[in-house]
Amino acid sequence: MIATRKRRGLARGLRRHAQERAPGEWQGQAQGERQGQTQGERQGRAQGERQGQVRLPGVPAQAGPAVVRATRGRSDAALPEATLFEAVLSPAILSPAALPDAARPDAALPEDERLPHPPHAPSPTADATASATAPEPAPGPGPDSVLTHTLASEPAADSASAPEKLQVSALQAMCRYVFGFRLAMIALAAPAALLNASPGLAVRLVGAAVVVTFMGSYVLVRDWERFGPLLLRHPTLLALDTLFGALLLAAAGPDSTLAYVSVCTPLLAGLVYGWRGAGVFASLQSLILLAVYAATRDLSADPAQCALFPGLCVIAGAAGVTLRNLLLRFGEATRTLTEVRARLAVTEAVAAERARLAREMHDSVAKTLHGIALAADGLAASAGADRPDPALLRRQAGLVARSARRAAAEARELLADLRRETDPGHGTDVLAELAARARDFTARTGLPATCRPTGGGTVPPVPPAVARQILTIAGEAMENAHRHAAASRVDVRAGVHGDLLCVSVYDDGRGLPPGTSLDDLRRTGHFGLVGMAERAAAVGARLRIGRGDHPRGTEVRLELPLAALT
Repeated sequence: MIATRKRRGLARGLRRHAQERAPGEWQGQAQGERQGQTQGERQGRAQGERQGQVRLPGVPAQAGPAVVRATRGRSDAALPEATLFEAVLSPAILSPAALPDAARPDAALPEDERLPHPPHAPSPTADATASATAPEPAPGPGPDSVLTHTLASEPAADSASAPEKLQVSALQAMCRYVFGFRLAMIALAAPAALLNASPGLAVRLVGAAVVVTFMGSYVLVRDWERFGPLLLRHPTLLALDTLFGALLLAAAGPDSTLAYVSVCTPLLAGLVYGWRGAGVFASLQSLILLAVYAATRDLSADPAQCALFPGLCVIAGAAGVTLRNLLLRFGEATRTLTEVRARLAVTEAVAAERARLAREMHDSVAKTLHGIALAADGLAASAGADRPDPALLRRQAGLVARSARRAAAEARELLADLRRETDPGHGTDVLAELAARARDFTARTGLPATCRPTGGGTVPPVPPAVARQILTIAGEAMENAHRHAAASRVDVRAGVHGDLLCVSVYDDGRGLPPGTSLDDLRRTGHFGLVGMAERAAAVGARLRIGRGDHPRGTEVRLELPLAALT
């Protein structure tokens, strides 16, 4: 309003004196007026924000402009201490970016007055323009509009987290149970109330009260998602329902079954409105009960009986608030547990990826670099001899060059595997790859290695990611036979046995020491067999390491279900 009056006065003044001033003077004055207008408008807007802002209970002050805009035009006295919705909504849900257009807190405002969507760090220029030119918005629909969407299972609830949905659903169910209990009590007490009423107008009033109370409870039980938010936005409706219940109570008597209906009202108020609502409705219901007792009997004759149901109303209100707080705290605990589990999952994923990278480095580049170092030492020793053999030097230099190229290829393969998001659609011929690696192993080490198929079925194509693990396990087993087993031959077998793809690598060497375990190998820094077991587990295969059916040596046998290849 301040900015509007200032703009109107400036416009009239400019029109009146435009003809009398020089162009330069007019432009300077206009610029000064615009600066003053902008400053005045900002001051007016800040004053309006201070007057209209209501901070939701449980929502931090840094929740952002969404909280300010959503609560403008409401006073602290107009809101309960903590309504059902205010307690379960987080600042993220009140943010316009987390709500669909229909559930935005400023959905009722014109398009140019709405909050930015999504509010991702607008530029200072845009902020200054919006502050200087946007008109003062009308009072928004208030927090109840956003909260109503959430309770009524509208699309806005989909953006809420699982614990918040659980809280809302549990409170809805408890409210339904309370209204269901009221229906049963009204059905039992209505005949007695109609019989005890005086003929004429009294019977009509009691009948109308029975119909209104019963139908109201039935509608809320059946269509809480539709009519529940109306009750939550307008607590006076529950007060009106209390008055109808008082009429029934006066007609049926305080000792009738209808007295239990009066206990439901503060219980429901505690569930829905919190401590403030429970206190108001428990006091109101207790006063109504005491008034009925005073009108029908002598309070001093049996004070304990007269104080029974008023005391139950107070207890019911406290019980409703306690149940409400337990549900909300349970939701907070569930949210915290979910966050902890998410952090643990991230930590485990990082640890698994580090272990995978360690296996890849150990089984590929690290071993090749170790071979290069050994070949380079041999080359240096041969070159330092008294009479170096040129042919031997060429062979050793060629071995170093081939090993270096192999290390580069393994590094590229590792990087490509890290960057590849999905496996290509074509499978890998594992048997052909095993035969090629056996030939390369023989040429590189001089240890005879043979590869042949076994079983009655044809080895199916294997997905590249699975084939990579199988081939790496087989290669590691052959390297162990060469380095540690002192074997004279290596036999590689692959085939289908039943519903299993079996790959085995056998050497006739000295075998494993008795009592060897993976934990012992890990503690002593021998990660070859440990990495093989981890690779097999990664593809869902079973790995056996031992003599197998042979009298001596070591057999590494991998069994993979064919179902894992599809």
